[in-house]
Parts: sequence; C-alpha cells; structure tokens
Amino acid sequence: MEAQRGNSDGGGIGAYLLHRAKPHIPPWLAVGGTGLAGALGHWRWGDSSAAGVGLTLASVALSGGAYMIGKTTSKQRRLHSAITTGLGSAWLTAACLAGPTAGPLDDLYLMGGPALALSWNVRVMMRQNPDGGTGSADGGLLEKVGLAGAKFGATKVEPNKVTASLALEPGEQTNDDVSKALARLASALDLPTSAVRYQADPGSARRGELVIVPEDMLAQAVQWEGPSNVGGSIADPLVIGRYDDGSPLLLWLPGDPDPEVGRNSTHVLVAGGTGSGKGDTALNLLTEILSRTDVIVWFSDPKEFQDFGPLRPGMDWSAGGGTDTEILVEGVKAAIPARTRWLGAHSYRQWVPEAAREQTSTAHSCRSDGRPCGCAGMPFLVAWFEEAANTLRNLGDDAFTGIAQEARSAGVSLVVSLQRPSYDQMSTSTRASIPSVIALGCDPRDEGFSLPDAVLDAGAHPGAWGNRRPGYCYVVSPGIDETKYAAPGRTSQFTVKAVPIMEMLAQWALRNGASADPITAGAARSIAGTAYTGRTPDTGQRPAVADAEDDMDDTTADAGLNIDPEDADIDPEAELPAPEPGDDTPIFEQSTGRKPGPEEARRLFAQALEEFEHRGQMVVGPKDFYDWCDQHNLSRPWVSERLKEAWKEGRVQETSKTGRWRIVPSLTAA
Repeated sequence: MEAQRGNSDGGGIGAYLLHRAKPHIPPWLAVGGTGLAGALGHWRWGDSSAAGVGLTLASVALSGGAYMIGKTTSKQRRLHSAITTGLGSAWLTAACLAGPTAGPLDDLYLMGGPALALSWNVRVMMRQNPDGGTGSADGGLLEKVGLAGAKFGATKVEPNKVTASLALEPGEQTNDDVSKALARLASALDLPTSAVRYQADPGSARRGELVIVPEDMLAQAVQWEGPSNVGGSIADPLVIGRYDDGSPLLLWLPGDPDPEVGRNSTHVLVAGGTGSGKGDTALNLLTEILSRTDVIVWFSDPKEFQDFGPLRPGMDWSAGGGTDTEILVEGVKAAIPARTRWLGAHSYRQWVPEAAREQTSTAHSCRSDGRPCGCAGMPFLVAWFEEAANTLRNLGDDAFTGIAQEARSAGVSLVVSLQRPSYDQMSTSTRASIPSVIALGCDPRDEGFSLPDAVLDAGAHPGAWGNRRPGYCYVVSPGIDETKYAAPGRTSQFTVKAVPIMEMLAQWALRNGASADPITAGAARSIAGTAYTGRTPDTGQRPAVADAEDDMDDTTADAGLNIDPEDADIDPEAELPAPEPGDDTPIFEQSTGRKPGPEEARRLFAQALEEFEHRGQMVVGPKDFYDWCDQHNLSRPWVSERLKEAWKEGRVQETSKTGRWRIVPSLTAA
C-alpha cells in the first residue's frame, strides 16, 4: 500500500491530490486500455471470422480464470472480479469484430466503463480508514490460513493476551475448520503452536473466541517456596503452578454443593512421559494437600519413596510396592462403604468441610431423637497411587475401577500417577471415572490418552513439549473455567533447597493435620491389622515391626545386656579353648525331615497365618509359603487347598487378583 500511496510529503495541493488519487487510478486505466484495445482489434481483425472464434474463447477463458483465481479471496471479491472481467472481455470481443462505435457499443462503453471503475473505487474506499490504512480487522490473515469470509468481532486486549470473538462464514465454515487452522495461524503469527487456541461457543457451530498469547511467560522456571495456604481447608483451591498469562494454576478435589458453584468432587490422573516433570508436579499437588487441616493421605509408591521420602511422616498410611500396596487397595475399598454409611447417617449428600468437625449440629445428627450426636468428624481422604503402572501390572488393569466409581460420594479422591494412561494399562471404565487430568509432555501419539478430544481441538498439544519442557502441563478439572482447559501452565520446580521445607511441612502435618476418624481407621484395621498404624504426633507412621525392634534396642541400651549368672565371670576377651574329642557330638535329636500329620499341618498353617498378620503382611498367596513348605515338607498345592478352607472359615478373603488372599485380622475373624 505504501507503493500505491507514494510519498505525501511533497509540496503543494497538486502533489497531495495525486497522492490521494493513486489507489483509485488503476480501474480507470483498465477502462481506457480496454477501449484502445477494442479500436486496435477492429483495425486488425474486423474482417476475420477466425479471430472472432479466438476472441470469444479467450473471453470465456478469461472470465472463468478470474473466478478460479479468486478462490482464496472472499466470496464478494471473487464475484466482483468475475463480473468485471466477463463484461469487459465481452465488450472487447464485440468491439474487435464489429467496431467500437457499432450499434450501442459506444454507449455501453461510455456508461458501463465508468460504472465498473467507480465500483472498484468504492471497494477500495470501503477498505480504507481515514488514515489511509486498510480497514480489514485481520489484514488478510484469515484469508491466508483458509478462513476467508470469517470476521473478527469484539476484541479484548490484556497484558500478554488477546481474546477476539470470531464469526465464521454461514453455511461454509464450522468451528472444526478453525481447529484445523490453528497451526497455520501460529505459523502466520510466528508463534509456537501452544500460543494460539480456540474456544468454540457451545451454542453455535460457527462462533467462538480466538486466544493469542504472544509471549511465553512460562519459559523461566519458578522454584517451589512452600505451600500456598498452610492451615486452610482441603476445600480451598490447591495452587500447583501458573498459567502462561501469569494467573495461578488451581485445582479442587472436594465438590461444592452450593448452587452458585455446583462443583463435583473429582479424581485426578497425573500423566506425563519420562523427563516431563511428573515428579515435581506430584510434589506440588501433594504438598498443597498435606498443608490442609481436614484431610488425610493414603499413599502407595513402588519406588519406595525416592522422591516423597521427606513428606512420608505427614501421611496417615504409606505403603511400598507389592503386598503393601495390595493391602492399601483393599483398605480403600473397605473404607468407602463405611464412610458412605457415616455420611448418610449424618445427612451429608457429599463430603463438605463441616463433616470433618465434631458433629454438634442437629441438622447432622445420627441420633433418632434429633439431639446433637457429638460424633467425631470425618476428614477428607486422598488415596494416591504413584507409579500406578506397576500396581496395575500386579493387580490387573481394573484394580482401581471400583474405587474410581464409588469413592467420590464417600469423600475420597483417587490420584493416579503414571507415564502412559493407555487402555492396555488402565481399563476404560477406570479412565472414564477419572474426570480430572494433569497432562504433561508426552509422545504426540499419546495425546488422546491424556486429554479429551474437545481440548485437543481447542489447541492443546502436550506432544509438542515431550520431555523438553519439564513442568509444562494442561489441567482439565471441575471448577476450572473451560476456556482455560487448552491454556498451558507450568508447575513449580523442586530442588535440593526444597527438602528442608518439605520435612518441616511433614512435621507440621504430623502435629496439626487431621487424624483418621474412627470409622475410616476401623475399616483400615479390619483389612490391614497391624500394617495400618495411622500417624501419631510422637513418631509419625512407622511399621509395627520396626517399632518393636526399636523398643527392644532402647530397652537393651537402658538396662544393659541380659547375662546368665553362670556366665558372669567369663572374660569376653579370652581365647577360646582348643577343641576336644566329643565336641561335635549332637546334644539334641536331629531333625528327620518327617512330614507332619494332617492335624499338625493345619495347626502349623494357622500359626503361619498369625505370623504373617503379626508382620503386617495381610495379603498372601501360595508363593509366600515357598520356604515354609520346604521347612515342613508340604507342597504349594496343599497350601492352596488350605487357603480355600480358610476362606470358607472366614480367616481370609478373596482379593481382586486371582491366587491372592487377604488375611482377616484375628480379632474380626468370623
């Protein structure tokens, strides 16, 4: 346009008028050139019939070509160009054959030529603003990306964010066309793909909002400095990072029955490939949870708390991989119906913060006379399964299905963390029951496993990050504005400097956090026995066997060695005497390796179950009796039969995995 406008700085009115007239001169030059071409053509081909055929074909080809060439422009411009070309070429053909002054041709030229030129002048004027710039809101951007005919509406400009309403061509374009053009839009604007997203209007197939974030405010990692709301409620938002526009990245676990909020309780899937920052993201979420006073955490980590060790004292129940996790899964399953019954008896349709306090209200009393019951409150429960792929391989892909489907009404949130939430690892029923997801960088082929199609269509693209942008994520969860589902965020980074803060947080949770209510703790102990200890203000959670060993060590240290009086005079530093004949003669009868009788074998088997229970190993199978079978000359098939008998007697119960049995603690055995 600068070339057309030229330089307006010259002197005089003439120069100014020439400058303003330049954009409007080309159509008039085209009209004059057409008249001159008609006169010359008649002089050359006036008597040639072959020229008539050629001119006619050229006229048709020129008109059709103009229509096809204008395919990438707007519908109005395309039609205008085709009409102008068709009328001009038709007059030129007639003028060349019959003469420019024959019949009405001269009048048509004098009237039609200026009319067509003026129509193009009007078009140019409509595209210009008073300053001489183009009036198109997009400067031809939408035409470049294949959305010709679409129009921008109201535009909202914020710091580092532009939101523009977009209306597409009726009957020609849909919101799907915009989703497909997002990559081209990003290319035209020279921005990363994640910087351009589109939020379709759910009430229209051709309207929505285009969001452009020109500067990546997430490029600089932010180190974690501590939880955001120490001493608050788990019902308050959990701050796990920030969005690319600088706003906080929030997440809620419990629901809110307030009609103005209407948020449902949720489970969370944390998904991301190796190196995507999944560990730091989990730490962001877990530290926020442990800083609240009305929640307890049951945590499984097959990696034996490599990343989460500093926070372990603040957990109500922590379990390593294998059998410990099997017990925890069964404990969660047992706690769900017990908690649901308690909430129902106290007139709670879902868990709310009031349920975690002592029940002093008549509206939430379980007494039949309507007086306050004074029952202990029930804190919210987070059942977290870290590196869940390991657990799913051991227990089956539907290990969490029942929990995911039933836990939300019981004031329980399930958190599942794994690298690739594909359907060959996690059952479709489980995945469908987990409404929230924190999707970090992944393989582009795995995007559909992490995020809903609608979010991917809106511009979310975690596959573009891979492991190159640790902590970058998309969060889809109840309570979050749907327009932010496709907005990238980034979680805070945990370094060595964060370890002391995490340790202090764990000790704070130990002293000030909630303890398991009698209902939840009773359900856990009915499954796990001594394997569930809960957290105590003195020592935190430690396995019962470890406690016994520590107590024994303390007793030895305080009371001195227990020495037989007959050995009191023995000098421990003296050399041992030389061996004498008969020293190697057995004193007691040696084992003959005999096989115990049926009654004795059953008694030994019952003792073995008691030993497993005492050690806290509450889930067993024939493979756990391998050494025991060798010791007593019994076979593993014999153990399998005894386990079935124990099931009939109520001493063990079936688990979700074939061949694994859960020991019923002896105090509650049928």
